[in-house]
Amino acid sequence: MTVDTYADLVLHNARVMTVDAHFSLASALAVTGTAISAVGDRDAVAPLIGPRTRVIDLRGATLLPGINDSHLHGCAYGMAGPPLSLDLGHPAVASLADVARAVAKATERAPAGQWITGHGWDTGYLAECAADPARRPTRHDLDQVSPDHPVVLYSFSGHATWVNTRALHSIGITRHTPAPPGGAIVTDAAGEPTGLLHEGAQALVHNALPPLSRQERTDAIRSTLATLASLGITSYTEPGLGPGGEGIMRGALGTQTLEVYRELLAEGELTARLGVLLLPTGMAGTAEEFARALSELTAPGTGGGCDARRLAVHGVKIFADGIVPNKTAWMHQPYVGGGCGGLCVGGDSDSERVTELHAMIRHAHAAGHQLGVHVTGDRAIDTVAQAFAAAQAAHPRKDARHYAIHGDFLTAHSMKVLAAHGFGVNMNPTIKWTVADMEEDFVGPERAAYAWPYRDALDAGLRVASGSDAPVTHPDWRQGVATMMLRESKAAGRVSGPEQRITLAEALRTYTIDAAWQDFADHYKGSLEVGKVADLCVLDTDLLTADPHDIPATPVTLTVVDGRIVHEALAD
Repeated sequence: MTVDTYADLVLHNARVMTVDAHFSLASALAVTGTAISAVGDRDAVAPLIGPRTRVIDLRGATLLPGINDSHLHGCAYGMAGPPLSLDLGHPAVASLADVARAVAKATERAPAGQWITGHGWDTGYLAECAADPARRPTRHDLDQVSPDHPVVLYSFSGHATWVNTRALHSIGITRHTPAPPGGAIVTDAAGEPTGLLHEGAQALVHNALPPLSRQERTDAIRSTLATLASLGITSYTEPGLGPGGEGIMRGALGTQTLEVYRELLAEGELTARLGVLLLPTGMAGTAEEFARALSELTAPGTGGGCDARRLAVHGVKIFADGIVPNKTAWMHQPYVGGGCGGLCVGGDSDSERVTELHAMIRHAHAAGHQLGVHVTGDRAIDTVAQAFAAAQAAHPRKDARHYAIHGDFLTAHSMKVLAAHGFGVNMNPTIKWTVADMEEDFVGPERAAYAWPYRDALDAGLRVASGSDAPVTHPDWRQGVATMMLRESKAAGRVSGPEQRITLAEALRTYTIDAAWQDFADHYKGSLEVGKVADLCVLDTDLLTADPHDIPATPVTLTVVDGRIVHEALAD
C-alpha cells in the first residue's frame, strides 16, 4: 500500500451509527482526504493506518454523520446575540423589568442617539405577561430607562418587534401611520401606537435602521459558524436570502448576505455546507411581484461559481401565512385565546390569497425551482399541499422535492397529498419544546398536543427534516432529538402529545439523511458510508443506552467537515 492510500484519520472503539438504509452499527471508520474510506470494525480500518494516520480511540463515544440543521438563519443568528445585540431570551430575562434593566445597561455604554437592539423576548417567559394574559410589552416599559436612545427589540419568533417612544418618533410612526400590507401597528384605547408592531409593519422599523455592513455580516456569520462547529453541525439551510429579506433584521436576510457567504467559501472560512433558498419577495408579495423578482435572481441549482457541495442555491421560499394583520397561523378554526403576543390569532379563509399562492407556486415550479413554503396552520398546509400537487400536474417534474416549512399543524389530508407526490416537511422540535407550555392557551389542549406531529408524518410516509429556525431557538440538535423522543416542555417538563413521540433512530434521520434529501444531497452526505463526504460528529456518550433527558447536556467532542477537523474537545 502506498502513502497516498493510507487514511488521514481513523476513529475506532466507537458506537458508529451509520444512519444508512438499515441503520447499521459499526465500531470504526477511516477518512482519506475528504471522503470516508472504510466503515466497520478495527480489522476493516487497520490496513489503512499508515505512519501519518491520526488514530483516535473514542472510548465508546457515538460517531454520527455530521448534523444538518435544515432551517437556520445563519447571519440573523449571529447578529441576534452579544455583542451585536442584547440577549433577551429565556432564561437571560424573566420579566419586563429584566428587559428594562438590560436596556438601561446598554444605554450607559452607547452614545446618545445610538440605536439599542435586542433579540429573543417571549411573552410566555415574561412574568408580568404570564400573570396577566392581556399584558403586552409597550413603549412605556422602555421609555424611562432609555429616553435618549431609540430601542428596537425583536421577539424570539421574528413576527413582532417592540420599540420605545424615541424609536417611534425617529421612524415617524404616529396614530395616523397606515400599517403596510400584511402588518399591524398595535394601538391603545386612545388610538396611540403602543410600541408593538406585527408582521409586515416591522419593516417600518427595520427599514429605518442602518443596513448591516459587509463586515457586520461577515462577523455575524463567523460567529454562527463557530457555534455550529462546536455543536457538531456540518450543514445548514439558509431559508430565504434575497430582495424580500432586505427589510428584515437590518438586511440579514438580504442579497448581500449570500455574497458574503460566497466570499467566506472562497477564503476557506465556510466551515459548514450551505444550502440556500432565495427570497424574491417578503410576506406580502403578490404573484406578479414574485414572478418579476424571481426572474432577476440566480437560476436554480447554482451557487455563483461555487462548489455546489459546499454552497448551493436549491430553490425559493414563499410565505403562505403571516400575510394579514395578526394572522401568523392560518387555521381552519379560530384560536381560542384571541391572540398570543403577536405570534398568532384566529384564521379565516382568504380566497384571494389562495389564488395568489397557487400562482406563485406554479410559477416557481415551472421555472425549475425547489419550493420551501412557510406554513404555520392547518389551513395553510392544506392550501400549499394542494398547490404543490396542482403545479406538478400542470408541469410534471421528476423529483422536485418541494417541502412545507414548519408544518406544525399538518392535517391527514395534507400528509397524504405530500407523501403521494414525494414532497416533504421541515419541522422544528426545539420550537415545540419552547412553546409547549403556552400552546393550550391559544389553540386548546387537543391541537396543542398534536402540534408538530412527527409520528403521524413519518407513518404517512413523509420525508421529515428538522431545523432550529435559529435565531428563533438555539441551534441545538441534541435538544431537538430529546424533544422528539420525549415531547416534554421547556419550562415545566410537561408531556405534550406523547402519541407523537418517535424513536432515536427516526429522530437522528431527520437531522442527517432526510435533511440531506431536502438538499438533493443524500447521495453524497447524511450517512456514514464509503465514498460519502467525511462530515462527522462525535458525541461523548453511547446514544443507544443514554437516557433521552441526558442527551442535551452531552458534549460534542469532535466535528469534521470534508475531512477537516473544525472542532475538537477530546479528552487526553
